[in-house]
Amino acid sequence: MTIHTILKMGDPRLLRVAKPVTEFDTDALHLLVLDMFDTMRSVNGAGLAAPQIGVDLQLVIFGSGDRNPRYPDRPLVPPTVLLNPVITPVGDEEDEDWEGCLSVPGLRGKVPRWTRIRYTGFDSYGDPIDRTVEGFHARVVQHECDHLIGKLYPMRVRDFTQFGFTDVLFPDIGAAEDD
Repeated sequence: MTIHTILKMGDPRLLRVAKPVTEFDTDALHLLVLDMFDTMRSVNGAGLAAPQIGVDLQLVIFGSGDRNPRYPDRPLVPPTVLLNPVITPVGDEEDEDWEGCLSVPGLRGKVPRWTRIRYTGFDSYGDPIDRTVEGFHARVVQHECDHLIGKLYPMRVRDFTQFGFTDVLFPDIGAAEDD
C-alpha cells in the first residue's frame, strides 16, 4: 500500500469541511482505508482523518491493536473505520487531557473533550456503526472527527500555559516521540 504525506498545520486543506462519503464498498474506498492505516501505523498514530492526507471526505480511522509508543499508558482502542460520523455527548462532563496530532508535530496541549460520547456513522461497506464510549476512546474519536470540520486541537486549547513542545513538556518521553 501507499504511505501518504501527512499535511501540517498551516496547510489550508486542513481547514476545510469535508464532504460526506456517498459511495460505499468500492475498490477505491477500500484502498484509501488500507493506505490510511499504513500511513497511521508508519508514524505510530492513534488515528488519522482523510483530510490529513488531502482527501476531502468524512472518513476517519483510529485504534491501537497493539501498544502505541506515543501513548504507552493509554487503554487499547479497537481499530475502526468510521465514515460520515455524528458525535453526541452523553452528559455534560468534560475532561482536559494532553493531545498531540500528526498534523501538529512536536507539540502537545491540554484539550477539553466530552468524557462520554455516542458516535454513529458507517463502516467502509456501508454498515451502520453505533457506539457509546468514554475516556481515551472518546477523546480519540472527537479529535479525529474535528479534522472533518476543519479544526485542529490547538483551536480547542483553553489555557496556553498547557501547550508547548513535547520534548520540553515531557523531557523523559519527548525525545523518543515523533508526533
